[in-house]
Amino acid sequence: MADPRTEEQTPAEQRSPAEYWESRYTELDRLWSGRVNRVLEDVASPLEPGRALDLGCGEGGDAAWLARRGWTTTGVDISPTAAERGRAAARELGISEASLRFEAGDLAEWSPEEPFDLVTCSFLHSWPVVIPREAILRRATGFVAPGGRLLVTSHAAAPAWADHEALHGYAFPTPESDLAALDLDPDAWEVLLAELRDREVTTPDGEPGTVVDGVVLVRRLR
Repeated sequence: MADPRTEEQTPAEQRSPAEYWESRYTELDRLWSGRVNRVLEDVASPLEPGRALDLGCGEGGDAAWLARRGWTTTGVDISPTAAERGRAAARELGISEASLRFEAGDLAEWSPEEPFDLVTCSFLHSWPVVIPREAILRRATGFVAPGGRLLVTSHAAAPAWADHEALHGYAFPTPESDLAALDLDPDAWEVLLAELRDREVTTPDGEPGTVVDGVVLVRRLR
């Protein structure tokens, strides 16, 4: 793969999702904070630990949080660099491979061998390259064990400080559109949450700000 920092690189929108996200990770030593996403923390904290799957795990912050709380966790990301950073972070935290493992895989094709008690998918967005997000979410329902939960957290709107011109044409998902994408059988699933949540953050300028998350939590009936 060509060095993503060269001026001759292929424009982002012309690359495959795998090429684009691998270049994003190799451009920086760290892309994400490593802290658990707040919605996942709120939802998973009261649950009895079991087997968990983090789809689009990035550098493994959510997956590591789950593993440290007793979940046997698998993290999957399209970028091999992200998956390797997750492994390195787990080693630094003293988390065993039996408790936490990472795989590099395209979520449009990847499938697990066994179902999970919790499947989480946080901020699975991709711009300017396009991923089959709705199809990925629909496939994720097949990874949930009876009695298990699927949690989808999304950016519901661009923050005030975002480059709105660059995001022109991007349709942010809503809880309603994510539920429609899941295409759930009402006799087999229960909707526990479908809502918008404000989240307090620090802006790039160091000022307090607010972003809006979309949250969908569903449970497969036994």
